[in-house]
Parts: sequence; C-alpha cells; structure tokens
Amino acid sequence: MKLLVINGPNLNLLGVREPGLYGTLDYKGVCNYIEEGCRELGIQVEFYQSNHEGDLVDAIQQALGRVDGLVLNPGAYTHTSIAILDALKAVKLPAAEVHITDISQREEFRKISYAGMACQGHFIGQGVAGYLNACRFLQEYITKEKQ
Repeated sequence: MKLLVINGPNLNLLGVREPGLYGTLDYKGVCNYIEEGCRELGIQVEFYQSNHEGDLVDAIQQALGRVDGLVLNPGAYTHTSIAILDALKAVKLPAAEVHITDISQREEFRKISYAGMACQGHFIGQGVAGYLNACRFLQEYITKEKQ
C-alpha cells in the first residue's frame, strides 16, 4: 500500500510556527515520524508540501493511479479552497484529513472544512499522531474496500 501525505501552507515551518499550538518538532521530524510509523505498518509513504493552492491541487490530481490514498493537511486552505475539495472529489481516492490542532476549538472561521467534505476520515486535534492515525485508518479502509 502506498499513501501520499500532502501538507499545505506554513506546515514547512513546524517547530518554528507557534510551538505552543503546533509543537516543537520540525517538518522534517514530522515526516520522519510518519515514515517510521508507516514502515512498521507496511505502508509506503511519500510527502508533498506547498504553500500554493494550485500546487496542492496538482499534487492531488497527479496522485491518481500512483497511490492508494491521501493523507491531507491543507492548512489554511482547509477553510477556503473549493478547488482542493473539487480535486479530491474528482480523483476519488480514499482520503483522510489531518489537523494538528483542534480546529473546532479555534477561531470561528476555522470551523468549516471544505477539504474534509471529501474525506472518509478526520483526525483533528491529535497532534502529529493524527498523521499516523490517518495512515492506519486508510490502510484498514482501503483493505476493506478491496474485499
């Protein structure tokens, strides 16, 4: 099984950006954590990060036929991007939404998740562990879908 982990704007600044909210582990450390956990699960994992909405849409579209599922933290585009929602709906790949913080407990505008509307799983406010939980979920979800 192969998953693509897509991270949106400002997630490349993990460890620097608001460590009280997002923790002190940097982006490379988060990717290493996910990669090690996926190795134990028997999952191949790739990573993609961009601060640009169109690049994220391209990554979603280019995943079709290359990976079995998507783990997506669209960052601030969660609350604004219908383009990302439409890309997820178009490729029809199983997807899990991840947010390090609990967006339902933050500013009012963060409570809407357009991208989440096309995801089968939601891992909100679990810190970086949410990424691995999303990978486990997709592994089980995709395995059941293939039966």
